[in-house]
Amino acid sequence: MHHTVVERELELRLILSPERGIPVPARLSYRSDDPYAVHITFHINSDSPVNWTFARDLLVEGVFRPCGQGDVRVWPSKAEGRSVVLMALSSPDGDALLEAPVPQVSAWLERTLRAVPPGAEGGQLGIDDALDQLLAR
Repeated sequence: MHHTVVERELELRLILSPERGIPVPARLSYRSDDPYAVHITFHINSDSPVNWTFARDLLVEGVFRPCGQGDVRVWPSKAEGRSVVLMALSSPDGDALLEAPVPQVSAWLERTLRAVPPGAEGGQLGIDDALDQLLAR
């Protein structure tokens, strides 16, 4: 089975305070063989990048309205007159608030939704085929 990968490099802002943020290069990744998830890799000043994985639906919804709870929360906002999406990430290693430009995130999300439309994720996993084979025995 052929799998699609949709990636986008972009610069996020790590919000340190209401007045201060620093740029963080990042890569958004989506793979049709992991159809429910989005992956974000942050290239920070360290030996290895920081990787986060969470539900694609969470990011899709977060562009329009606040959503999420626990480790990942996403919501739309404005920053200096620009539409942005904020992502609050929490882990045992610390918390981060990141700002991403909505136009770039939305364009990337649209590409993922064309690759695997909402509701079609289960078909990408081959679960139905595996169940058919198992039950045929």
